Amino acid sequence: MSCAKKESEKESATATAHCSISYSCGYSGTTNALWGITYGNSTFVTVGRNGNILTSTDGSTWTARTSGTTNVLYGVIYANSTFVVVGSSGTILTSSDGTSWTSRTSGTSETLKGIVYGNSTFVAVGYWGTILTSSDGITWTSGTFGIYNHFKGVVYGNSTFVAVSSQVHGQNSYGTILTSSDNGTSWTTRTSRTSSGLYGVTYGNNTFVAVGRSGTILTSSDNGTSWDNRTSDTTKYLEEVGYGNNTFVAVGYWANYILTSSDGSTWTSNRHQTIKSGETGLYLYGVTYGNSTFVAVGSSGTIKKQGFESETILTSSDGTTWTARTSRNSGTSKLSLE
Repeated sequence: MSCAKKESEKESATATAHCSISYSCGYSGTTNALWGITYGNSTFVTVGRNGNILTSTDGSTWTARTSGTTNVLYGVIYANSTFVVVGSSGTILTSSDGTSWTSRTSGTSETLKGIVYGNSTFVAVGYWGTILTSSDGITWTSGTFGIYNHFKGVVYGNSTFVAVSSQVHGQNSYGTILTSSDNGTSWTTRTSRTSSGLYGVTYGNNTFVAVGRSGTILTSSDNGTSWDNRTSDTTKYLEEVGYGNNTFVAVGYWANYILTSSDGSTWTSNRHQTIKSGETGLYLYGVTYGNSTFVAVGSSGTIKKQGFESETILTSSDGTTWTARTSRNSGTSKLSLE
């Protein structure tokens, strides 16, 4: 989800990970990176490449589900008794249980990257300024806002929707933040105070937190109107941020840069993994909290070798100590602990 690297480069991976003894890094032997995850109806649902959907009741044992599509699935939310998934080519899927999925008409062919629910409204965001709204996840309405950034994330908190974006290639528009207080009907551009693309956003403890390129972390305590830069102790890409158990957790490149914070302002980096140039590592693209557990998902391996990638699923009760989980194992992967 970087504007500096092609997604095909980022998603490619080899099958070896070097990990520390402080937390376990792991993955299945399949070839589908995981991009988004949510928790609802006593079930974790994670989505990824080739229409990949997995479900779990505990974050440890996972079951593959049939999505009915081979498109890349990027975002998933549970609200209003419904799971809603968004992805490439305007893909939208819905399910009441996470097991059986139905394709819905989005009215767009653009890639959709993020989805959220608030004030009885689903809001989905994506490339080229795409913003869709729906009351039920089934029928969608598209708005035109004259903004052509690639929106990567959206969240709802304190009666406000906040959407974040990265640069549109070839244009000088970085780190755009939009807010809406009328269910996504109209949006206001806010000053982000950063030149870095933004990829993820969450809300907790009366604070919005956005993360992005070069270790960027921004916070807002006034409904997304003004934003402050925070020190993250990393220059790696931060892809997503979640909140639960009074803790913010940010994930990205590499897995040793799992960051935690109690207030969004001061961050601790769990720097347990040593990655040298050309070595393999973990890329985490999504994180959520449910059932007293953080679950982070992504892919493992190195972007220097094309054509192979494998799912990564990590779980944690506190955001600091993590355990690897295997969704499905083909016996083709190797895990090396240091």
